Amino acid sequence: MQRSNPKMTQDILQRFLFDTAPVRGEIVRLSDAWQHVLQRRDYPPVLQKLLGELMAAAAVMTAMLKFEGSLIMQLHGKGHIKLMVIECESDLTMRATARWNEDEEVPDLPLAELLGEGRFVITLDPRSGGQTYQGIVGLSGNSVAAIIEHYMLSSEQLDTRLWLACENGVAAGFMLQKLPAGQGDPHAWEHLTTLADTITPTELASLPPRDLLYRLFHQEAVRVMTEEHPHFGCRCTREKVGGMLKMMGRAEAESVIAERGAVDVNCDFCNQHYRFDAVDVAQLFTSDSTQTAPDTRH
Repeated sequence: MQRSNPKMTQDILQRFLFDTAPVRGEIVRLSDAWQHVLQRRDYPPVLQKLLGELMAAAAVMTAMLKFEGSLIMQLHGKGHIKLMVIECESDLTMRATARWNEDEEVPDLPLAELLGEGRFVITLDPRSGGQTYQGIVGLSGNSVAAIIEHYMLSSEQLDTRLWLACENGVAAGFMLQKLPAGQGDPHAWEHLTTLADTITPTELASLPPRDLLYRLFHQEAVRVMTEEHPHFGCRCTREKVGGMLKMMGRAEAESVIAERGAVDVNCDFCNQHYRFDAVDVAQLFTSDSTQTAPDTRH
């Protein structure tokens, strides 16, 4: 395995396999995608870091799953943080948002304390209209990495280790996963995770993926796959917001018009603003009443 060229894109995901062990892994470095999310709302520093860690975790998990559709990760809580949502498409288009008590300072506490009574939810939403899968577990551990490791072991029965870091404008993730028994040394898992435990957060956030693999596993037979490039993107559209208003019903939409003069909707993910006045609402409920309602997810 060779080291990387010094030139590298800022947002990159690298998959790899061990030729002599039933173990696979992914490394991700997010800069632009993470910063796009942070620019859209004034998130407290604690939330900025958690969103970066969740985005990095979502990217490596999406790469691991190999399916066409969306992976949605949610952390629900009743404490300082109410909700964090990360959505990653199979082409690694990403978006994220969070809700918190905006009238108070969010303290720098372990994640479990910030969420209070909470739960972790993963949803797999196939693009082709197949069956949606959702897994829900209680919180276990005081970090994003610990919660996801617990989920993978309890729900998927897969030994998984995850290292996350957010430093100097970069959110990074490194995942190792033990595959079902196959060719190779069945005892290599402990050896490889011990090597991976030597990584520091600064190395994880600063080293290019190939350099990181060389640093950790230069004595191992590592097969590196083609690089992929995560990026920020939001699928909200005026048509989809209009579909949401249709689901509200004409009477409710018109009552909002009567009270406020217009229906104003902001996308939680990208902060795009949509306004529907009385004429827009009237057209909405008359122009295509015989057509199938559009996809209202935004």
